[in-house]
Amino acid sequence: MPDTILVTGAAGFAGSHLLDMLSAEGAQVVAWHRLNGTQPVMAGNATSAQVTWQSVDLLDRDAVFGAIAGLRPSVVYHCAGAAHVGRSWESTSGTFAVNVQGTHHLFEGLRRAGVRARVVLPSSAMVYASTDEALTEDDPLMPRSPYALSKLAQEMVGRHAMSDALHVTIARAFNHVGPRQNSYFAASGFARRIADVEAGRWEKEITVGNLSARRDLTDVRDTIRAYRLILERGQSGRAYNVCSGRAISIGDLLDMLLARARVTIRVRIDTVRYRPNDIPVLVGDHTRISTELGWQPLIPLERTLDDLLEFWRAQASAAS
Repeated sequence: MPDTILVTGAAGFAGSHLLDMLSAEGAQVVAWHRLNGTQPVMAGNATSAQVTWQSVDLLDRDAVFGAIAGLRPSVVYHCAGAAHVGRSWESTSGTFAVNVQGTHHLFEGLRRAGVRARVVLPSSAMVYASTDEALTEDDPLMPRSPYALSKLAQEMVGRHAMSDALHVTIARAFNHVGPRQNSYFAASGFARRIADVEAGRWEKEITVGNLSARRDLTDVRDTIRAYRLILERGQSGRAYNVCSGRAISIGDLLDMLLARARVTIRVRIDTVRYRPNDIPVLVGDHTRISTELGWQPLIPLERTLDDLLEFWRAQASAAS
């Protein structure tokens, strides 16, 4: 019998790209999305015959238990969750509810149903203590935001749930970028504003926050390839960094996007946009995943930014 693959948070950024990859390969996928959410009509394969959509609220324990009992998945990509660091300061309760309690409901549902499953938990590089050096999986953990703390707690829920029946691996993703990313994130926000300016929908100015922070950026399509390798080949209970191994300043990232703009755009700094406890440098070491699982980032940042900008240009054109 073929594996029953469940993708939670399938209407989100990474989840929708997972649907593209899995369904393009002919896999049958059950895609969970929020009751008040929408299916990602922008995703290439999201409406294919290989994808079955289900509305399941991870905070509704009984709904999760019932859905898991009916589905009995053998593979779970748990992509659902609150993903924005800055917003977590304003919605701490909601962030912890979705990322921690929702994850507990998922694992408890799997346990109660008595299914054997491989589960990958996409965590975050934000769980690490701040340092200027490239982070390895053995470096100290010290979350500095509600979001980061919730992701570390999520990891602990997953490790606690491990058993002979449940194989749980952890993907500590650094910043991933690409088409369909919410414009609340820096690169996507910059690209969307450039596309709107080009379409005449906004004045020729872009307002930004801290440009000196340096981040490790990986294309989302490389990131979801890593998720699959971690799920299929990773050691249960083991964390794997998913990163490019190099950091770029937000200012340089903006310059790369502005160089691709079809009009000249002014940049205005707004200190109100600075985040509390913003980490100056976040860069990872992907030796473990490369050595043990054979993963390497393949898509250059230049292509990622080209694709991201073209995505937002298409959205601006469709809205005109």
